[in-house]
Amino acid sequence: MVLSDVDIQAALESGEIKITPTPDFQTQLGACSVDMRLGNEFRIFERTRNAFIDPRGHIDWDSFTRVIKVSEDEPFIMHPQELVLAATVEEISLSNHVLGRLEGRSSLGRLGIIVHGTAPLFYPGFSGRAVMELGNIGPMPVALYPDMRICSFTFERLSSPSSRPYRGKYMGQSGPLGSRLQRDDEMHEGT
Repeated sequence: MVLSDVDIQAALESGEIKITPTPDFQTQLGACSVDMRLGNEFRIFERTRNAFIDPRGHIDWDSFTRVIKVSEDEPFIMHPQELVLAATVEEISLSNHVLGRLEGRSSLGRLGIIVHGTAPLFYPGFSGRAVMELGNIGPMPVALYPDMRICSFTFERLSSPSSRPYRGKYMGQSGPLGSRLQRDDEMHEGT
């Protein structure tokens, strides 16, 4: 069951959900969600350095991406057909019986901005900043600003605490971390 605003506040008070820094409930708390703000770092792809990405080969994120930091009032321009990794300002920690779900904001979606390609779930036990796969599927460039509300989180309680809380490869991420697909067993050559 999705938590209501009342349940979200109670979960924050009890420590089931931790969000740092504490959200401004006047602007960030909705009927059943908490809006998260956009950080100031963006990992962009340098398409001219490599012909393709081979998930079974060595992926050196610094060779085909770079991190751009923008100041508080400076826009980051998302061009059409561009994919950029970015993180929320807020860090989130979930107990073993709460699941988080990252959702896009309709107001940005109507401009063509999507906030995740395939990664909306934040499993019980996760702790870190949410990294988003920002995409512009619209026809026009769109300016994004640090600290703007970029996505929202909804939360659900599991029927019982997970016996296998998240301890995966993205635990504790603090910025726009690239893919760690190479750590998956099936990506090793000869497998």
